[in-house]
Amino acid sequence: MGGPHPRRPGQGHPGEPTYAEDLAQLADFLPFQVEVGCGVSYEAGIPPLHRLHEIYHVNEIEDEQLCKGFTFVLAPGRDPLLAEMFLDTEEKIGELSDMDRACFTAEVTPALHALKRMETAGWMVQPFITNNFDALGARAGFQEEFMRRYDQRIPPVTCHPDAKALLVVGLHADRRNVAKRARPAGLKVFHVDPGGFRRPDGSWFEYPLEAPQTGDIVVRATAADAIGDDLERLLNKGTDNG
Repeated sequence: MGGPHPRRPGQGHPGEPTYAEDLAQLADFLPFQVEVGCGVSYEAGIPPLHRLHEIYHVNEIEDEQLCKGFTFVLAPGRDPLLAEMFLDTEEKIGELSDMDRACFTAEVTPALHALKRMETAGWMVQPFITNNFDALGARAGFQEEFMRRYDQRIPPVTCHPDAKALLVVGLHADRRNVAKRARPAGLKVFHVDPGGFRRPDGSWFEYPLEAPQTGDIVVRATAADAIGDDLERLLNKGTDNG
């Protein structure tokens, strides 16, 4: 998947986590709680959040593959949004609607259905912590606890008293410091993230995993590959052995 990227200002500092082929070790830390980022949404056909940044021209990236020159667009003279709105209105309005349209038409993914079965089996506890605004978790039957509130730098987060692990899915940074608070609460932190995503044109966009810390377990895979029938079999086997 390529080499490491230079770190942008404000990014977290990863520790030295353990990398694993699958989530088999999760069977030793049941029940678990979940926090999801854009990974499950992307698999449902919803563009990643930075697509909104591109549409609204929030930032400029001189070299996208190396994440160099990442700056916010604050000067009106460099902001083409109004020109696009007035000169190419129909196309721009369609582009501005893409994210909302994708959220309304997306189907709950197999990974989310699998997590719901795991909750029914008693392996997972709620609330379902999410940084997404597409309501896929709620549509899968979860009680969502929404983290992406810009009026709260560190919003309240509910760690279930019975939870022994936090499974962080598709969230390369520790959004709203959920994992940071889970560790001292005694939860083992597992990460499922491929470290990038495939764009519609087939190219691979890689990003650094900032959140994993020493003691965490990282599985470099998509939610579709890491969470499903195979994980259910692993957890079944692990609980049978226990």
